[in-house]
Amino acid sequence: MEMREYAKSPANERTNRRHKEIQVRILQERTWHSKEKPQSSQHQTYSAYNAIDGNRASYWEKASCTHTNHELNPWWRLDLGKTHNIFSVKITNYKNNPLYINGAEINIGDSLDNDGNNNPRCAVISSMPGGFRETFQCNGMDGRYVNIVIPGRTGYLALGEVEVYGSRLD
Repeated sequence: MEMREYAKSPANERTNRRHKEIQVRILQERTWHSKEKPQSSQHQTYSAYNAIDGNRASYWEKASCTHTNHELNPWWRLDLGKTHNIFSVKITNYKNNPLYINGAEINIGDSLDNDGNNNPRCAVISSMPGGFRETFQCNGMDGRYVNIVIPGRTGYLALGEVEVYGSRLD
């Protein structure tokens, strides 16, 4: 796992190590529950799981991206299995069509009302270059579900990779 480096100090190095450990734990705990739908639709072979497969390749040819059909309010969801305190979400944008993510929201919470898209908002992705990875700070929001949705617009949603950083609440 790659982390952004902070100024070198023992405290910052401990923080970096802690965040890496938390990321690994969350990724190990992630599950797709057979009763739940992980995204609004699936365009061709772009499975929802591709966004959390650990492969940051951001283009179709590497079979590592997720992609919805052209529809109103396209969304993608990660079920963490239990409520977590989420510090940040890193997203690698789809390189083939980078505009698909423009206007997307990251929502975090415990509700599945409106497929989880009514949960509180962590961030809005105004735009992001294709193939780039950006970190969105959620400042300790609690939730089991991490949704990425484009509200109020008809279009596609495509993601290269989604990484969630936080800790499980027991």
